[in-house]
Formats: sequence, structure tokens, C-alpha cells
Amino acid sequence: MNAAVRQSRLRGTAALVVLAAAFLVLVGLGTWQVQRLHWKEQLIARIDERMRAEPVSLGEAEALFARTGDVDYVPVTVSGTFLHAAERHFFATWQGQSGFYVYTPLALQDGRFVFVNRGFVPYDRKDPATRMQGQVEGEVTLGGLARNPVAEKPSLIMPDNNLAKNIFYWKDLAAMAASAGLPQNADVLPFFIDSGPVAVPGRIPVGGVTIVDLPNNHLQYAITWYGLAGALLLVAGAWFLRRRRLEGEARP
Repeated sequence: MNAAVRQSRLRGTAALVVLAAAFLVLVGLGTWQVQRLHWKEQLIARIDERMRAEPVSLGEAEALFARTGDVDYVPVTVSGTFLHAAERHFFATWQGQSGFYVYTPLALQDGRFVFVNRGFVPYDRKDPATRMQGQVEGEVTLGGLARNPVAEKPSLIMPDNNLAKNIFYWKDLAAMAASAGLPQNADVLPFFIDSGPVAVPGRIPVGGVTIVDLPNNHLQYAITWYGLAGALLLVAGAWFLRRRRLEGEARP
């Protein structure tokens, strides 16, 4: 075997190794997306089932969170008194308008607190003095959805929470509690509650702003990756057959 033939075969072997590796990567990505599809479908089904269930008491929600660490979208009923002076403001948009979700500590009868997302206020109504009608006094009973806390800032590109200006970009429960001026050693429940639709004087905050929108494009992604793997296989097969034909023609 001369040097030229040997070098050609080495290049062919290297190309086949690269093609095989690329094929395995594409198939792996497709399989991963199928797994993500099953996970997302189960998650959507669980959320739908929870939101259709009858509301539970706050104690039942606490027990569930203590047992599983997950109370997201569990309907709950709670009673207490809002501490409006301690409300925290989470930057948000609602129906195309920028503004804030108002997170207000609700003082429970047993002395503990739970932060309630009362709903949306426009950007220029952040100051409670502009919406005093909606600062309901006395004990209230409301229904809503329990929401899990966020363990850390979701991404590096997200701004840090501005405690000095009382503007939160991610739901840091510990920072909300620490900056709200609650009593020393206050016992704050480890999850939030999103208030359901409720009529308040002045019509703000606008309650019932929980958005359940979980994109599920994993099937499309899986088809794309598997399709690319199939196309690569066809291209590799055509290349291999052409190479074999040329090698046959080159033999004496």
C-alpha cells in the first residue's frame, strides 16, 4: 500500500469518526428533548390538577410545603390583616403596561406573616399615597394560589433587587422580609400567596394576575435534532458510497 492510499484511508477513517460523533450528539439532543417533553407534560398536568382542586387551609399548605417543598399553584384560603406600610414592589408588566406587583405582609392571627401578591399597580401608582382607597383596613379573608419561593436570582443578566428604592426584580423572600420593617424575629411563612381576583376600592391593586404560561416546544426541538441526525446520516452514506466508487475506479 503506497503512502498516498494510506493517507487517504486515514483521512476517511477520521471523517467517519467525526461524523459518528456528530450523529450521536444529535440523537442525544433529540432524546433529551423527548425526556424534557415528558417532564413538561407532567408538570402542566400537575399544575392544571392543582388549580382545579378545592382551596386548602393555610395549615394544609404549610404541611404540604414542609413535606415536599412544593406548593406552587395550590389554591389556598387565608385570613389576616395587611401591613400596608411594609408592602414590597416587584417590577412587572400586566396587559402591556409596566408597573409593579404589590407584595404585602399579611399578619396572621397566630402572630406570623405571609407575603401576599395583592396584584398589579401602574408604574405611576407605586406610591401608596396615590391609591389609598385600595389599602383595605381590618381583617380580610382572601383566596389565592400558593407560590414557591425563589432560591436564587434566576439569571446573571437580571438586575439586582434595589432595596433602597423598594424595587424587586426577582422574588427574594428573605430580602423582602428583612427590608419590610417587620417586628424583630418575625416568623414569615416560607412561600408566597398570589391573591385571586378581588374587588377593592379604587380598583387597584388589580388582583388575579397569576400567569400560567409554560411553553412546550420540546417536540419541535426533538424533531429538529432527529431530523438533523437523519440528514447527516444520509449525507455520510452518500459520501461513503462515492468514496468507495472512486477507490474502485482508482484500483489498477
